[in-house]
Amino acid sequence: MSGEVTLAGRADWLADRNLQRVLAALSVGGEEARIAGGAVRNSLLGEPVADIDIATTVLPDETMRRGAAAGFKVVPTGAEHGTITLVVAGKPYEVTTLRADIETDGRRAKVRFGRDWQADAERRDFTINGLYARADGTVVDLVGGVADIESRMIRFIGDPEGRIREDYLRILRFFRFFAWYGKGRPDAEGLKACARLKDGLDGLSAERVWSELRKLLSAPDPSRALLWMRQAGVLTKILPESEKWGIDAIHALIGAERDLGWPPDPMLRLEAVVPPDAARMAALSERLKLSKVESARLADWAVAVPPAASWSDLALRQALYRGLPGGMRDRLSLSLVSARARAIGETDALLEAGAYGRLLKIAENWGRPVFPLKGADLAAMGVVPGPGLGRLLRSLEEEWIESGFSLERDALLERAAKLAEGDR
Repeated sequence: MSGEVTLAGRADWLADRNLQRVLAALSVGGEEARIAGGAVRNSLLGEPVADIDIATTVLPDETMRRGAAAGFKVVPTGAEHGTITLVVAGKPYEVTTLRADIETDGRRAKVRFGRDWQADAERRDFTINGLYARADGTVVDLVGGVADIESRMIRFIGDPEGRIREDYLRILRFFRFFAWYGKGRPDAEGLKACARLKDGLDGLSAERVWSELRKLLSAPDPSRALLWMRQAGVLTKILPESEKWGIDAIHALIGAERDLGWPPDPMLRLEAVVPPDAARMAALSERLKLSKVESARLADWAVAVPPAASWSDLALRQALYRGLPGGMRDRLSLSLVSARARAIGETDALLEAGAYGRLLKIAENWGRPVFPLKGADLAAMGVVPGPGLGRLLRSLEEEWIESGFSLERDALLERAAKLAEGDR
């Protein structure tokens, strides 16, 4: 990327007519608009681009006036912070006025609007996020971001400690961006600053912490980032459950995903680095404010019966019926991962891996069978409703399970009659 760097020819989205209309509307009368941040970074890295954000010298009220005059839908999503969303042909573009921080408290910043592109770039977190591109694709690099993209180095803009003290979430963002885009070792000064200031993470909301950790765990291969987080003491700070359990299993899980075609699964990856302890997982879910779906999955996994490679198909189906299928699938997945890792030097582990793979396939395709009897069926036979009926029904269901779910309704009714008679 020597000489003038341009996105022309490497960013299809740059030719989008609606994007060019927005840039043109904001770049008249002595004002200017540029594409900023992630879209520029990802295009230079050859990564997919999801959102296109725009930075401009135009003040928010004028952005709204110009957007309306051009026929765009105008949404004042964050006008007090300088952000207006312009919607063109159904596609939203976030437009933010250039800013400079005037006061920070480690979580949020007070800003003033300005016209200084250098000051706007320097208030961003990492050099690779401080790049702009003009409408013709010319990249404007005021912070050394292009060189860091070439080497895939995640580096704070300016003094790392100063940038972190502005918002302690940047500690987690440092490792998250390293997981997605970094190569080799993390920037030494940035890593030291993260280690020194990790106590500042205590002041962040649980939602912000989990959002960053989930994004990190969604990276193609977060194993190196997790390793450096552990060495810096950051992982223990936000995920103390991982401290004595370790993160070695994450390497094997990433390898299994690659070899078996599994999509990245941040929850399964989380389960790989924490212990299957119901009480601790409940505390983790509460502390990080996981969603109901995420909390339930973690709980189901923690209480699931550990599967054995020696299980028969029927034993697995019985365990799935008696327990929580989702938790069992996660247990089988991680058991398969563990066996694969050991199979490199153990012949028995290779056979074990094959067995777990077969069981996992059964679990993935399993449909819950329907018990043929209901309480009303027993009541119709004269069994008095109450605790005794419930016990009888559970006993019959257990016999049905033990039969491999093969006992049919008539046989169960006949068995119910004998058991009811014996109770009289």
